[in-house]
Amino acid sequence: MRSVNDFLREADMRGLISIIKAFFVTAIAIGCVIFAYVLSISPVFPKGERYEFYSGTSSDEIVLSRSPFEKLFLSGVKGESVRYRGDRAQEILSGFGAEILFVEKAAGITNYYCYSPALKNSVSLGGEVVNLHIACNGEETAAGTPLIFGGF
Repeated sequence: MRSVNDFLREADMRGLISIIKAFFVTAIAIGCVIFAYVLSISPVFPKGERYEFYSGTSSDEIVLSRSPFEKLFLSGVKGESVRYRGDRAQEILSGFGAEILFVEKAAGITNYYCYSPALKNSVSLGGEVVNLHIACNGEETAAGTPLIFGGF
């Protein structure tokens, strides 16, 4: 026959196991939230030469970097751009499933103003909703979302 002490020990053990389970479930939930947050602020453009992150609307608010992951440590980033060697415009367009809305050519630079359903931030430009800007001179390509703010 079981004693009262045996019953109490079993009850304590079940309570301890419940607390441990609750701790692990909570830790997993917090981990998922952190992972989702990091994904939401992760860099848009992979493996470029130089990166620019914009926190405002003027060139004073541009952070230059060689690493796309510096964005994770900046607050208030509203846009970003990257530079690549060579003409990578078509590769970028197809990679984002982007539609070219209009094109401007000046001083040997071709600017593509596009919309991609894969990108969230946008601006209104020329009566269109633009969220991807690509500039190319044949030797170098810059891509920005929603626009390239630092110039090309």
